Amino acid sequence: MLVLVAPGQGAQTPGFLTEWLDLPGAADRVAAWSDAIGLDLAHYGTKADAEEIRDTAVAQPLLVAAGLLSAAALGDGVVPGAVAGHSVGEITAAAFAGVLDDTAALTLVRRRGLAMAEAAAVTETGMSALLGGDPEVSVAHLEKLGLTPANVNGAGQIVAAGTMEQLAALNEDKPEGVRKVVPLKVAGAFHTHHMAPAVDKLAEAAEALTPADPKVTYVSNKDGRAVATGTEVLERLVGQVANPVRWDLCMETFKELGVTALIEVCPGGTLTGLAKRALPGVKTLALKTPADLDAARALVAEQA
Repeated sequence: MLVLVAPGQGAQTPGFLTEWLDLPGAADRVAAWSDAIGLDLAHYGTKADAEEIRDTAVAQPLLVAAGLLSAAALGDGVVPGAVAGHSVGEITAAAFAGVLDDTAALTLVRRRGLAMAEAAAVTETGMSALLGGDPEVSVAHLEKLGLTPANVNGAGQIVAAGTMEQLAALNEDKPEGVRKVVPLKVAGAFHTHHMAPAVDKLAEAAEALTPADPKVTYVSNKDGRAVATGTEVLERLVGQVANPVRWDLCMETFKELGVTALIEVCPGGTLTGLAKRALPGVKTLALKTPADLDAARALVAEQA
């Protein structure tokens, strides 16, 4: 069984969309999406610097567009057994599953990015990844510092979120066994109470959408559970903004489903790395550039 996964915010790098736009029809598709959401995706994906694409309101639609573009480049015949996305990647996955069409997904993520950027502007917050250590020990330590374990990613990785003062205290007082604390390229404490104001705005945006039921198994960040209806997928996308990402539980579900291969769409790498550590025996491939497409298609054919 093949699972198609989409990365979350922080995976973006300057110019990462450049080579993808050279594919037949890609530039036209991105131009149409840009017009639909009022954001020049081609510019931000090719010419913008790291600080510009760190902006939540830009990064989120850019990541969804990249995921949709790279998945489409695999070919129309690709039907994964399951789909999932990390944080904003859940919207990309909803499009893979047929819950939302591409334009609806980009419209929703544009509203999500703007709402979360506005919420993040209230207090200076951020996120940092903890490398190493025991998850239970780390979670207890984070809570003592007033931080939230916003992403429980599995493979020993937890992401802490909170104010910059709290994150600075974490740097000085790491949990026992944690080797390193790495600041992430995000502009807020996502998946925490700091994002509560964004939930209502996203719920309002979701009311204008008509979701379809997933055509393939859709695995949710909330609890790793497969969700059967489009209505529940949309409800979870809204609420997840202010709740922790449980990617560890998503990977547990992949095991239960019997997943044998995982392809991570552009800008792939983060989720593939986690899978290599947490899902031994599962073949993995990250779509970083169009040069990876032939290997990805071969893996798809092998799984079919």
